[in-house]
Amino acid sequence: MSRKLLALLSAVLIVSMLLVACAPAATPAPAATKAPAAAEKTFKLGVMGPYTGPSALNGTEFKNAATMAFEAINYKIGDYKIVPVWIDEQSDPAKTTQAYEQAIVQDKIQAGILNWHSSDAVAAMDISAKYKMPHFFGFGATELVNEKYKSDPVKYSYWFGKTWPSPSKLSIAYVTTLEDAIKAGIYKPAEKTVYIWGEDTDWGRSFGNAIKGQFVDAGWKIVGEDYFAAEQTEFTPLLNKMKGLNPAVIAGTSAAPPAISALIKQANDVGLKSMIVADGLGWIGDWYKMTGDASNYVLDQIPQFASAAAKKWAADYKAKWGAEPSPSAAGQAFDMTNFFVKVAKRAIAVTGELSTASLYKIGTEELWTGKLTYTEGLIHAKYEYNKDSVPDPVVGKGYFIFPVLQYMKGQGAIIWPEDWAGGNKLQVKP
Repeated sequence: MSRKLLALLSAVLIVSMLLVACAPAATPAPAATKAPAAAEKTFKLGVMGPYTGPSALNGTEFKNAATMAFEAINYKIGDYKIVPVWIDEQSDPAKTTQAYEQAIVQDKIQAGILNWHSSDAVAAMDISAKYKMPHFFGFGATELVNEKYKSDPVKYSYWFGKTWPSPSKLSIAYVTTLEDAIKAGIYKPAEKTVYIWGEDTDWGRSFGNAIKGQFVDAGWKIVGEDYFAAEQTEFTPLLNKMKGLNPAVIAGTSAAPPAISALIKQANDVGLKSMIVADGLGWIGDWYKMTGDASNYVLDQIPQFASAAAKKWAADYKAKWGAEPSPSAAGQAFDMTNFFVKVAKRAIAVTGELSTASLYKIGTEELWTGKLTYTEGLIHAKYEYNKDSVPDPVVGKGYFIFPVLQYMKGQGAIIWPEDWAGGNKLQVKP
């Protein structure tokens, strides 16, 4: 019995071993796998400015200010990474359109912001229309932008919102300032005569034509008018011609810092006694380094870093970039870049995406109609566009307004509007 039991156990053991050997191997549990990370969304934004050429100092302020705006949001709007593409105007309409088209076709920008020169804006509007590329807040102020827009509001609807209004809406302040000073007995010109000067561009001629008509309407006599190339820096013959005519006022503008600063210095060198309106001298922060005391008594229209937040930003800019910012170029470029950020956030909120199409939708439906405004800026109390103003911003107290300044020892004192002047009055060159 013991042998039979042992044999039976042995047989069971052998069968068990065979069954284990023949059983399929257990399949190991699959290791946990990570879902692939979603690709980061990017948005390419063209930022136009004169980064080289005669207005490169203004372009530098544009780039620095826009960079500070992007850094403040860590280059993110919603879940989109903003990739700036710097579009160089070079102060030349033909080069502007070439650079703009390249940015659209090759660099694949999805929208554009900013621009400095009027002539460049007029040219760029056709590229914007051709590619249906929404472009926000160009600085080109000439009324030719308005005329082009109104000639075909659908075609040119992609050029959204001039930062700067047409010259006539601001230049009248110079005439008002001088007329008020005459009525108050502060300013007593022998004759109400004026010589018009400026750069030979859409901006220069727009400003010149506007202020010339405003002087004439106020009873002034135009004794001369001259325009020069934006890159010109030798003005002694022109200034001697003016000196021979001895006008009470010479009034003009240039968007090129080397040109306007040279004209001011050379006017002092030839002994010109006229009151000088030099619109745009303060469009770069370091204008006084370029003119010195030759700028004393000069009139200009420049906004101010007035609020505590604006003054802090200006100090931060200087600490970061080693130069004084101009409220007109750097300050407004910072504001308009941030206004674009607000438009972009609204586009995401309404449509769920940041795209060329969503920006156009918000531009036409909310920006153009006055529904979407910007009140968090450094320079103006409120940036607004509406059906009565487009493509210009709304101009006036509480909106877009430039005070008239008079320079003395590198400082600009507000002399108009009177309620902003704090008792400052026009000073007359001895």
